[in-house]
Amino acid sequence: MDPGDDALRHELLQPHRGRPSRERIFAQLEAGVTELRSKMGGLPSPDEADGIWGDIWRQEAHNSTALEGNTLALREVDVLLGLGKAVGGKTLREYLEVRGYADAAEWTYRQARQPDEQYSGIVSLQEVRELHHRLVTPVWNVSPPDGFTPDEGPGAFRRHEIAPLASGLRPLSWTDVHAQMTDWLEHAQRLTACQPLERLTAIADLHAEFERIHPFLDGNGRAGRLVTNLLLVRLGYPPAVIYRTQRDRYITCLGRADAGDPGPLAELLARSATDTLHRFIMPAVAGPYRQVPLAALADEDVTARALRNAAERGRLKATRGADGQWRSSRRAATEYKRSRYRRAGPPPTDLSGWEGLARSIGEPPSSAGKVLPGLVEVLSPRHRRMLQLSFGLTPTRREDVAATARRFGITEARANHIVAEGLVILRERMEYRRLAATSGLPRPP
Repeated sequence: MDPGDDALRHELLQPHRGRPSRERIFAQLEAGVTELRSKMGGLPSPDEADGIWGDIWRQEAHNSTALEGNTLALREVDVLLGLGKAVGGKTLREYLEVRGYADAAEWTYRQARQPDEQYSGIVSLQEVRELHHRLVTPVWNVSPPDGFTPDEGPGAFRRHEIAPLASGLRPLSWTDVHAQMTDWLEHAQRLTACQPLERLTAIADLHAEFERIHPFLDGNGRAGRLVTNLLLVRLGYPPAVIYRTQRDRYITCLGRADAGDPGPLAELLARSATDTLHRFIMPAVAGPYRQVPLAALADEDVTARALRNAAERGRLKATRGADGQWRSSRRAATEYKRSRYRRAGPPPTDLSGWEGLARSIGEPPSSAGKVLPGLVEVLSPRHRRMLQLSFGLTPTRREDVAATARRFGITEARANHIVAEGLVILRERMEYRRLAATSGLPRPP
């Protein structure tokens, strides 16, 4: 057995609270990629799943160019790439930047999964040159960078010095670029020998090294992120999309890597690749009955945390694996979403008052004076007011959560948790009873 697999399994089985460790984040990505490979055949090829890769490279084209100052909104990017129309009144250069990045990303993903015979190894110098050529050609044809010479065209290494970067880093002298890129390629070939939990750190180190070399006259940041994704996809990982909202953190992580600590950058890449896996790939390649991590089933209607809470309460059909991760199917998640509470307007008159409310949550009327006042006592003011308006309630005691928690000898956090759980139960049972009354479903006991 691979010792790297033992380390991965050991890390996943360790109990943790709060923010997960960097090693655990790496392990979760490795586990997701292993599951994708063993149960679904790995990353789909562009020919098999053009829609999946199209969604990813649209996101990447928008965010990676935005990191460099491009102002196109995602909607404008979708129109540009989907319909070939420039909307939004932005500059020609910005549209061409996005168009070039999208073309280069599409080539990069296809090349990573289905490489041409002329290329060999984990990455080649010809591939680096080719993706840069596709990336900047649309812009450079109409607006070449300052200091451009015929020998420094798209895909060609720079032939003169360039100014220090915004971070203060001074790129290498142009006379050292070719030799340093040769060394960079040698370092990249060693990725296949890395243990799983070491691989992301090595990729982050390579990304930072590429940016320090700054081999081209312009477009090095975008090219560096595409090269990094070429490495990730070729090794079986999803691409990492660094979002524009992460710009400050990304720059800080690059600075840490330049100072000899690539760990934070590796963590950022791992989180981004995991997000791509759960957001784009898993939901698309898994059939409606296949078990996938709950994060792959989350959407704008229900979060991964809400799905996990539903699984723990038994309201979502799910299983918990030996790695501690909950899994469910798209079909089960759809059924759960349909059953969730939806505001149904004013309650029927027979549910007004304490006794009606008691019956609505399955409690006998005799419990109304005990159970329900206790629930309302620990409600937040907003939720308490919501129940009062909905049911015409007038609780005799109006203690806040903190006071009630002290009286019952529990923490305020525990009191709030009880409130949240109570409201969920209350809402779901009320909704079920409403559906039962209109559809002939059996009433709960």
